[in-house]
Amino acid sequence: MIDLSTTYLGLQLKNPIVVSAGPLQRELDNVREMERAGAAAVVMHSLFEEQIDIESEELNRWLEYGSESFAESLHYLPDLENYNHGPEAYLEHLAKVKKAVQIPVIASLNGSSMGGWTRYAKMMEEAGADAIELNTYHVAANPELPGSELEQMYYDVVRQVKAAVRIPLAVKVSYFFSSIPHMMRRLDLAGADGLVMFNRFYQPDINLEELEVVPHLELSRSYDLLLRLNWIAVVYGHVKADLAITGGVHTAEDVLKSMMVGARVAMMTSALLEQGVGHIRHVLHDLRRWMEEHEYESIRQMQGSMARKNVSDPAAFERANYMRVLSSYALKKVTH
Repeated sequence: MIDLSTTYLGLQLKNPIVVSAGPLQRELDNVREMERAGAAAVVMHSLFEEQIDIESEELNRWLEYGSESFAESLHYLPDLENYNHGPEAYLEHLAKVKKAVQIPVIASLNGSSMGGWTRYAKMMEEAGADAIELNTYHVAANPELPGSELEQMYYDVVRQVKAAVRIPLAVKVSYFFSSIPHMMRRLDLAGADGLVMFNRFYQPDINLEELEVVPHLELSRSYDLLLRLNWIAVVYGHVKADLAITGGVHTAEDVLKSMMVGARVAMMTSALLEQGVGHIRHVLHDLRRWMEEHEYESIRQMQGSMARKNVSDPAAFERANYMRVLSSYALKKVTH
């Protein structure tokens, strides 16, 4: 009997497939279907820092409106008992999802400043979240901000959020650090129970007709996984936090590679947006078949087996492999 079970953030999971934060989780029925399809856990769509700011600004605007005018103007104030901007709606939905499914539900906070993170992290815990994923999405566009200061900001945010809650905390990070292993170790020391590698930055495009900067979204592909595999393999064994791969997980082969370099779970969203939630069933089927054919009894048996410290040629994960790759490419002759 093939054992697909794994552990992540102290949670016992029936397999390593976790649905990463995405728009599908906004619908309760979609989350139910994820569970039926075999997902071991689900990360909720993110509560964004902007939503918290908007709620605070909007509430202050209403409370101040007419406060220096006549008493009858108070009827313009909204019904605060039914006040339900972004954060409150998110927490209500989170509670409903938690009641509707048996698999672990991980809440997601997206931002980088202190702001209301500790307050909303506590609320997420109270709403029933099994863990929190802190999505550190910050574009360093200020040339006056040194990298060391930005890294310290991440460290402080993680430390404060971790101190505010009792449930596990994972940190979703980008690969824009001068030393990824050092930064992962710092976040580990700050108290992160898990490190999710890597966040995807959605680059804007330019509309040449309208001369406007416009949003641009491309779903991930399996080739996006290579960057994640490389750095998980390097970081594995140097941090206590559980490692998770997100970005480029589409097939059973992608899941297997993720496990072999040291990830505890493999997260997917783009594949489900393209193939439908039922795609999880096919991935699990192919996963079991490969393990049977290659005589693997469990997921745990392979986890970390192809990490940098466990392979005979660790230079393949380093610059020493650079020349070898380039020299191995031969230009094809073009015949006319």
